Amino acid sequence: MALTARVVVEAMRLDDVAAVHEIERLSFSTPWPAYAFEQELRGNRLARYVVARAGERVVGFAGVWLMVDEAHITTFGVHPEWRRQGIGRQLLLTLIDLGVALRARRMTLEVRVSNDPAQALYRSFGFEVVGRRPRYYTDDGEDALVMTTSDLDDARMTSLVAAERARQTE
Repeated sequence: MALTARVVVEAMRLDDVAAVHEIERLSFSTPWPAYAFEQELRGNRLARYVVARAGERVVGFAGVWLMVDEAHITTFGVHPEWRRQGIGRQLLLTLIDLGVALRARRMTLEVRVSNDPAQALYRSFGFEVVGRRPRYYTDDGEDALVMTTSDLDDARMTSLVAAERARQTE
């Protein structure tokens, strides 16, 4: 799908859950159930979730938990029809900004060993592989790579984020 509407990233609302769950269902073999997002939005003080909107349509989403001094990316997805248009980059930049606002020291996530496009996106934002979780994914037993950033306030990270922000305003 050609990008025809300006995409904005904003806080997820309860009325976004159905659209988010649809993207989950289209993107993952073991999607989070809709009620999990509802519970997160209603009751998890340590969680923040965002959606990417093209007009009124939710085309992507992401979430992060603040765990002590670490912002852990818990979920991340872009509707299959909207991939490869920079929406994932917008979502990830927003999550990094949230991490900074929450005073996280760094960010972490798990990603499938086979998900090369996601790994490339994360690497472009300074994430590096620091570990492996064997048989992490319950659907097929695939391993996960653990990726993390350097400190969010170090010169390399602030430079990467500034360059990405500039790229998105071009």
